[in-house]
Amino acid sequence: MILNPKAEEILSQINTTTKLGDLRKIAKEIGKDHDLALALWSAKHFFSRLLAILIMDPKLISQEVVNALDEDMQTHPFDERNQLMDWFMANQLVKDKKTIALIESWEDSDSVLQRRIFWYYQARLRWTGQKPPGNSPELLNKIEANISKEEPEVQWAMNFTAGWIGIYEKQYRNRCISLGEQTGLYKGEMVSKGCTPNYLPAFITIESNKRDL
Repeated sequence: MILNPKAEEILSQINTTTKLGDLRKIAKEIGKDHDLALALWSAKHFFSRLLAILIMDPKLISQEVVNALDEDMQTHPFDERNQLMDWFMANQLVKDKKTIALIESWEDSDSVLQRRIFWYYQARLRWTGQKPPGNSPELLNKIEANISKEEPEVQWAMNFTAGWIGIYEKQYRNRCISLGEQTGLYKGEMVSKGCTPNYLPAFITIESNKRDL
């Protein structure tokens, strides 16, 4: 693979010990440069792709572009491809009404990663402290009907959404806790010190108490 000199120079600054904060500093120095982003993406390295996402031009992101990036992400190990798509959501897709509309259309996407982002976005609307959208009853109906048969990465995002609904909307709290008890997802999961378990009864209880809710 032949890269242009600028891409080669930037790649020389990145390795497996590079921190996300370092990538943000590099991206800030570069600014938006979609051609350079595509060159860095073509290097196929995890960290170069994280950096590429930061410097993409949001005006050039379409469903076709998302599909191509999604296909490339599938070549990465499970955790890396999820992180790439989540990073793409946080740093590009939620920044513009046009790409938010794309996210909202992915509930029944053929792509596992795009379905994950549909649900992760619904959770994000709540955990950022914004007023919860009025669609919680519909979301819970769909989660209860489908979570057990979804792919693991989508299950996590659906579970995460149910968790934040239970935290911020007290009228649904018992329902969300019961969902966790019924599915048993993440029960007994070991988490690092200071992290909240994904098991809904624990997740909702801990995060609600933190916020005096």
